Amino acid sequence: MEIAPFVQHYGLWAVGVGTFLEGESVLLAAAAAAAHGLLHLPAVVAVACGASFLGDQFFFLIGRHYGAQLLERWPRLQPHAAQARALLQRHHVGLILAVRFLYGLRIAGPVAIGMSGVPWLRFAALNLLGALAWACAIAGLGYGLGAGARQLWARMDADEYGLILVVVAAALWWCWRHLRHLRRPRR
Repeated sequence: MEIAPFVQHYGLWAVGVGTFLEGESVLLAAAAAAAHGLLHLPAVVAVACGASFLGDQFFFLIGRHYGAQLLERWPRLQPHAAQARALLQRHHVGLILAVRFLYGLRIAGPVAIGMSGVPWLRFAALNLLGALAWACAIAGLGYGLGAGARQLWARMDADEYGLILVVVAAALWWCWRHLRHLRRPRR
């Protein structure tokens, strides 16, 4: 099976689903595919922006309607929720714009914002601006990386491919050993 028709057929669907939930890696890959002519970059950005916006609106509403029940179910999150509420009262505009750029807060951030009392319409407007900025920035990065990789691959010969394979294998081996060492309990 050839990959190009697969990416062209399902690529925008994957961008939509991936960016609804998290999305950086999906968006980077889709933009790199656009650099190779497999997808249309403006369509990738539009789908990523729309799905990211809808995902954050969904999780905001989860926080707004079910936040208290979530905190009752996991009481150890209550101190963190109180800290988040206090921070949001002072800096909600910046946090709403930046939450999608903060690793690990893509789902938890909108839930916490929904619990904070920020008005829905204000969140929606700022969320739309943040989604557009995020989609353009991440897609631009992915497109640039994809175009650079395309030029690099075009200039390489078989010996250089082998060298890259050895370097990547060594890096993966080093990471595996390093992570295994970190997981060992200290005595």
